[in-house]
Amino acid sequence: MLELENVVRTFGALRAVDGVSLRVGKASITGLIGPNGAGKTTLFNTIAGTHGPDAGVIRLNDARIDGLRPDQVFHRGLGRTFQIPRPLGTLTVIENMLLVPIDQSGEKFWNTWLRRGHIRRQDAANLEKAREVIDFVGLSHLADQPARVLSGGQQKLLELARILMVDPSIILLDEPAAGVNPVLLESLVERIQALHQRGVTFLLIEHNMDMVMQLCNPVIVMAQGRVVMEGTPEAVRTDARVIDAYLGDQP
Repeated sequence: MLELENVVRTFGALRAVDGVSLRVGKASITGLIGPNGAGKTTLFNTIAGTHGPDAGVIRLNDARIDGLRPDQVFHRGLGRTFQIPRPLGTLTVIENMLLVPIDQSGEKFWNTWLRRGHIRRQDAANLEKAREVIDFVGLSHLADQPARVLSGGQQKLLELARILMVDPSIILLDEPAAGVNPVLLESLVERIQALHQRGVTFLLIEHNMDMVMQLCNPVIVMAQGRVVMEGTPEAVRTDARVIDAYLGDQP
């Protein structure tokens, strides 16, 4: 579903992503691990269009997406979350959800005169879907609360819920377990597994190795901007290159 060929992203003299090639299979949960500074989040940002690659090719469903803006990549079916959640704190949870759907007729001012009935039907359908998704992630009791009152873990569930409003084909999750208490983390893992069973593809950055070993297969390991290895969780756990990247002479 997602393919990278020799992708490079530099910042001055720093090659944060240094010739990365990888493939994410359809309906897989692929883990991306590595020590801090390995280039994982920069790779996510490059895939999602936050900044384009300096070299290389990125394909989503066999179509090139390198060089597209983030909104264009999003429209192609790729959603992502962030290490630090970014809800609109003054809006309610349900209002955060209703901002997401693409091509809402009410966004064109002339439709408020010419297509009022269509707008009402579309808004009703979006509201129904938003409530279904909020219920799926376990936030129904907070639907009408401002997003700023959510805990860190609840904000990560809201981020996932917002992405689900557009039925993405692949989701990039950037450290979903960071700062999440064990109860909410279990809930988040269950939601990821349920979505995976529905055919959603995930590429997951995570430092919580228990979560990686539970969810991901295959696991891709990065260090110093490069892919060190790829394999099953069991193979990665015992590979000398991985141990060296985390504990050896790598900075």
